[in-house]
Amino acid sequence: MLVALYNRTFDEQDLPFLRSILLLLEHHKLQLVIYKDFYERMLAHIPFERTPRLFTGKRDLPPATDMLISLGGDGTMLDAVCFVGDTNIPLIGVNLGRLGFLAAIPEEEVEAAILSLVRGSYTLEKRTLLHLDSSVPLFDGSPFALNEFTIHRQDTSSMIKIHTYLNGEFLNTYWADGLIVATPTGSTGYSLSCGGPVVFPQASSFVITPVAPHNLNTRPIVVPDDNVISFEIEGRSEHFLCTLDARTETISSSVQLAVKKENFLVSLVRPDEHNFLKTIRQKLYWGIDKRN
Repeated sequence: MLVALYNRTFDEQDLPFLRSILLLLEHHKLQLVIYKDFYERMLAHIPFERTPRLFTGKRDLPPATDMLISLGGDGTMLDAVCFVGDTNIPLIGVNLGRLGFLAAIPEEEVEAAILSLVRGSYTLEKRTLLHLDSSVPLFDGSPFALNEFTIHRQDTSSMIKIHTYLNGEFLNTYWADGLIVATPTGSTGYSLSCGGPVVFPQASSFVITPVAPHNLNTRPIVVPDDNVISFEIEGRSEHFLCTLDARTETISSSVQLAVKKENFLVSLVRPDEHNFLKTIRQKLYWGIDKRN
């Protein structure tokens, strides 16, 4: 089995864990291909007997890769989505961060998770992505997102008006700091923090959630994911922010934007003892009395 390892940053306190996971992978005789920058940062602390195969992005990630292990938080997982793109390489996230809805495997369960990979006792969850169409090139040839697309006011400018359409039919004008279009996967991210609902990953829907709306009766709305959602933006500022997951571009109001369901899916690896219900119960502390 050929396994790719990705991490974008780590603290020195993570080094004992990184050493242990490398030993575990070696013990199970898994072949490694390591993100080049990650490997070079580890070299100052962890000796390697020989230089492993390295990759720098989607273009040189070996097509024969069986799985990519993301070491970090949810942001690291979102980076990894850009690496695998439409290659159908499954992703599994080990949580070195805080919350971790996507990077759901805690450090203490890594040994069991790797054993599950070796034995094949896991499931692949297919997740929907968003695709962005724009009148100018954006996001360096990777115009897709696993979590969300957003339009946002820039810096300290005043609120903006976002005229929003479903399949060309007018939906609403949002007077707000911004607007989020989230996938079911992204419903537990930025959209949730802005009052949006939790949506099951298998749901065929998008969530449109305003950010700090001026009208208090403006609420999130769930729409079918076969809709094309398009936008016209107005504001006192000439420029606005447009994001796909953690990536940001600055655009002008003349740029035409529309989002729709991407034509490929991403596969997330879930060991058999993990599932969506368990994750949200743990991460949102459902049923736990915190008053003591």
